[in-house]
Amino acid sequence: MSKTSLIAVTLLLFSNLLTGQSFYDDFEGHSNINNWTGDGCQIDIHRNNPSKKGINTSNRVMEYKDAGELFANVRFDASKDFVLLGNSTFTFKIFVPTSGVTGSQSNKVSLKLQNGRLDAPWETQSSVEKNIKLDEWQEVSFDFSKDPFINFNPQSREPIERLDFNRVIIQINGEDNNDKVTAYIDDFSYVFDGLPDASYDKLVWSDEFETAGAINSQKWYPQTILPTDFGWYNNELQHYTNRLESVFVQDGSLHIVAKKELFNDQGQIKNYTSARLNSKFAFTYGRIEVKAKLPVGVGTLPAIWMLGRNIDEKGGYWQTQGYGKVVWPDCGEIDIMEHWGANQNYASSATHTPTSYGNTINVGGQTIPTATQSFHIYELEWTEEYMIFRVDGKLHLIFSPAHKNQSNWPFDDPFYILLNIAILPDISPGFEESAMEIDYVRVYQESASSRASLSNQRVAVFPNPVGDVLYVQNPFQSDGRLGIEIYDLQGKPIKNYQTQRRGEIISLQWVEQLHPGAYILSLTQGNKKISTVFIKD
Repeated sequence: MSKTSLIAVTLLLFSNLLTGQSFYDDFEGHSNINNWTGDGCQIDIHRNNPSKKGINTSNRVMEYKDAGELFANVRFDASKDFVLLGNSTFTFKIFVPTSGVTGSQSNKVSLKLQNGRLDAPWETQSSVEKNIKLDEWQEVSFDFSKDPFINFNPQSREPIERLDFNRVIIQINGEDNNDKVTAYIDDFSYVFDGLPDASYDKLVWSDEFETAGAINSQKWYPQTILPTDFGWYNNELQHYTNRLESVFVQDGSLHIVAKKELFNDQGQIKNYTSARLNSKFAFTYGRIEVKAKLPVGVGTLPAIWMLGRNIDEKGGYWQTQGYGKVVWPDCGEIDIMEHWGANQNYASSATHTPTSYGNTINVGGQTIPTATQSFHIYELEWTEEYMIFRVDGKLHLIFSPAHKNQSNWPFDDPFYILLNIAILPDISPGFEESAMEIDYVRVYQESASSRASLSNQRVAVFPNPVGDVLYVQNPFQSDGRLGIEIYDLQGKPIKNYQTQRRGEIISLQWVEQLHPGAYILSLTQGNKKISTVFIKD
């Protein structure tokens, strides 16, 4: 292979690394982890939840049963090495019943990271330990950039300086003992946001819901026409109406009300009513924020979501305006927030595409203990390269197919916003009425000044980690003076100078003088600035 080809391949590999990582398993069928393995313990990844209460009312969980082996644990190997910089947290729920524990070990759970390619992977492992309580579901998080950690080998680098971890190990109540433990694990997730934030700083559309009474008809369209002869999809039980009983503004919030009542419309009698709103605003790329408090009740399904403006669906606003050209899922669907009433403290996000729809694999979520008692901000950041989903600033899903096409990324056309509550067949017999309240809906896009000062391109560097010479792919298209800045992770400037651009690859010879650790590299040309992270051995 020529030097030029080697450079191109290395840059591609590291560029893919920077697009972020997401590993998750809710043990209900939504997972991109397929190799859970028990060492010295028995596991069952489809076990009934033994305690459906508190923060975890889901049906299926993983059972972990250590019958007294010295080094029992459960593990999986990831498809890519973990990146532990920035927002990179391992999270899961755990339940340990008193009846499942013997001996005198302290109650704790450890998450260990290893290089599974080594013959003795434990020799370079790093671990974080957390205390737990018995007899209740709790959520534990492990952040190797902030939590106290233990390196098996004291000579190993700090975890955030390493890029060789590919194995996750979960161990309960320690090792090197013969005590027994039965435990249950659910909603495992790991997310690294290696993508640059888009500069969406201009508010282009919003509704603050400040005028009491009916909704603003200039901004919203109540969708009420049944798409089929008998009703809505997914065997839903409701009629959507445009009555004030179903949707209204009061006390500075939009109220979408799901209600138990007989309602005859379009030749069909339904036992429930609700509302479904289409925005009369469609857009491509931006940041969407919706501040909402969710309804209560098993069988309710509130959603904050988006569909391609080109969907051909009877009764939809954009279909009535002549835009309906393709059927679902070819139009694409973006679920900013979905909330199943059977799991009151959990909200999820997803994308539906021609290659993954319905029970899509493109899904993630997080626990929100006060989802139905308090307002929370549900956010989507949508660019031409990726989507990031957050709640109150906490990330839980990145969607960014490596090789985008119309089958896996139908998201380069205008989309519109939908707000609704559906009623599912498992609705509680005692359900009477509940509402989703929305404080505001806001859409931001790039301002002209932001577009002039920032670039959406990424910069790739290699090798990473680096020993002496760091090679940098110059992302700027034009010749000119190039500013180079180096900072440590606390923002302390290390080096700052300018050079004349020469070619596509820039070599930084002085990197060998840096102390081992992680650094931020920024390149500036004119009013454009791009940053990335590299590791010095």
